[in-house]
Amino acid sequence: MQPQAAEPANLPVVPFWRPRRIGWRLGVGFGALIVLMLLALGQASLQINRITQINERFATGDMQRLLRVQALSLQTEGVGSALVRLMNAPREHRVEEYADVDQRNRAIDGIISTLSTEVLAPEQQETLKRLVACRAIYGDAFIDVVDQIEADDLKAAARELNDKVNPSLKAMLTESQALLRYERENIEAELEDSQHQFAQMAMWVGGISVMAVVLALWLGVRTTRSVVGPLEALEDAAQRIAQGDYASRVASSRVEEVDRVGEALNTMTEAVAQREQQIAELAYKDTLTGLPNRTALSREAAQAPTPYRCVAMVDLARLKAINATLGYATGDTLIKELALRAGTVMQQAAASGLITGVPIAARLSGGTFAAAFNVAGRAQAQALHEAMELAMRQPVLCSGHSVDLNVVYGLADSGTDGEALPLDTLLRNAEVALHAAKRGATGFAWYSEAQEAARLGHLSLVSDLRTAVAGSQLQMWLQPKFALPGGQAVGAEALVRWQHPQRGFVSPAEFIPFAEQTGYISMVTQWMLQEALRTLAQWARTQPALSISVNISTRDLLDPQFCERLQNLLAQHQVDPSCLRLEIVESGLMEDPQTSVDVLHCLRGMGLELSIDDFGTGYSSMAYLQKLPVSELKIDRSFVDGLDHQSGSQRLVKTMIELGHGMGLMVTAEGVETEAEKATLIALGCDVMQGYLGSRPLHGAALQAWFDGLPEPVVAA
Repeated sequence: MQPQAAEPANLPVVPFWRPRRIGWRLGVGFGALIVLMLLALGQASLQINRITQINERFATGDMQRLLRVQALSLQTEGVGSALVRLMNAPREHRVEEYADVDQRNRAIDGIISTLSTEVLAPEQQETLKRLVACRAIYGDAFIDVVDQIEADDLKAAARELNDKVNPSLKAMLTESQALLRYERENIEAELEDSQHQFAQMAMWVGGISVMAVVLALWLGVRTTRSVVGPLEALEDAAQRIAQGDYASRVASSRVEEVDRVGEALNTMTEAVAQREQQIAELAYKDTLTGLPNRTALSREAAQAPTPYRCVAMVDLARLKAINATLGYATGDTLIKELALRAGTVMQQAAASGLITGVPIAARLSGGTFAAAFNVAGRAQAQALHEAMELAMRQPVLCSGHSVDLNVVYGLADSGTDGEALPLDTLLRNAEVALHAAKRGATGFAWYSEAQEAARLGHLSLVSDLRTAVAGSQLQMWLQPKFALPGGQAVGAEALVRWQHPQRGFVSPAEFIPFAEQTGYISMVTQWMLQEALRTLAQWARTQPALSISVNISTRDLLDPQFCERLQNLLAQHQVDPSCLRLEIVESGLMEDPQTSVDVLHCLRGMGLELSIDDFGTGYSSMAYLQKLPVSELKIDRSFVDGLDHQSGSQRLVKTMIELGHGMGLMVTAEGVETEAEKATLIALGCDVMQGYLGSRPLHGAALQAWFDGLPEPVVAA
């Protein structure tokens, strides 16, 4: 702190008219510019105001007076001609000539009267007085001429005209010409004065503008000299920072603002250095476990002296359920415990020689970890897996709960011969093996090309599914349902089948799960509903009591447009809504219970029948099931298999049937294959059965034959 306190004493002493604050300099300089510009504007406004006044006076006074004087001269000249015409006109035409002479006389009198009211120069006033006197003489002579004309003494009238009227008119014309000449001279003088004022204004404005330009140039030069140099120093410092040089500092200058920027830049340099270090840690390290992340794993593997030939991917199973049930804090505790135990096993394996070299472990995402290492062969990798399993057996105590570390493993290697595969390839292969271990419920799997082929095959199937829907490759098979105990057909369940043009028959178990994951299942549901309604429309004429059940996926229940689309299909095919049943899987309702219940009420409001499929395999509560507007429970086939000789299953199924009846629902048993199972279901009170005992799924001619064999419905009289 002491060097910084002493630093201002080393700065050069600056006179008060050259302050260190560039803002003060710019303020004074630009203030002077503004003053000059205001002076220029003020002078221009003043001169323009003067010129405007001159122009207004010219337009409203001088020019109007000039025009009146000109009109006076014209009228004076014209009245003499009018008198001559009057003398020579026949008596019957004299009225028109009198009117013309009178109009001109009135015009002369009006002009003289107007001029007499205006402020005139002394010379103009004298001229106007003489003009008035001449007008009086002319007036008397004019009356005499008129009297003689009316007396038909035209000679006397002509003599009076020549002796008195014309001289007086000539005198009037002379005086009016004098007035006209004076007005012209006055206007020329005012125009000359206006030009002089304009030239003076231009000189003032030009002079002030030149001063402003000179001041602006001086300010520009001074500002450039005092700012550009320090700014170049700041620019150099910023470039050094951009290149990663955080040790250099910005030196002080003679400009206070630049010094403050320099100090801020120095402070920023220190902060950037610290944050870059933190960012590097965040970019390459997992904050929860302290392990490297995927990026760090790739970087360290690339820098390793020998390539890694084996990668293990480890995943903490049921992490999503644990987070949802016990909270994210419990999930984080399990992740950290897994990382700790796995790290201990890897260190022990390296110390014992089971692993050669230095292994690398990293957390990829969620509860998924990866480790790259080298072993002599798969036997050593298997031994490492067993040691890892042994370390994971001890449960973890989290918030009073004992939670098992259920871990799944996927391994991939480059083999013992040939070059090592890239780390990214090993990671991808290990992930494929991990998914294979999850699907197979084995908990452990090595990567194989068969897994890759199966994965690509599934992706190809999903890609072909859209084409299958559009190209009529899908088929709707129907498995009949029969009432108990009578055995009458009450309807059928629609089952989707896919006849692929290259692969042949594709089992629903192969493509339905992937269609669920990718969202293509909604497209399949739409196709099945279309086919089911088309079939019901055909049945309506001969078997209107039969219904068709269609399975609805969880994605359909969460689709806000599903009800509207189904309403449009019902309207299109003109089918009784009660003939269409929608089957909903019990477990699927729990993903978003509120939305699912709202959609089910919407469907029920449309008149559709709703069924809970695979009842007993989900985990929804009885209180929740009471809220569902369903009309049927379907007991899963796992409870029906061997029902006739399993007393425990009978008690469970009886409870389900009584529960359904207690809620006012029809109960259907799936997977009935023997007469003994059927008899047991009848004894337990089941309403409907479905299974191979009644009929296998039917399609095409077999379906038509079954339909044709149904008895005709009885029509009441």
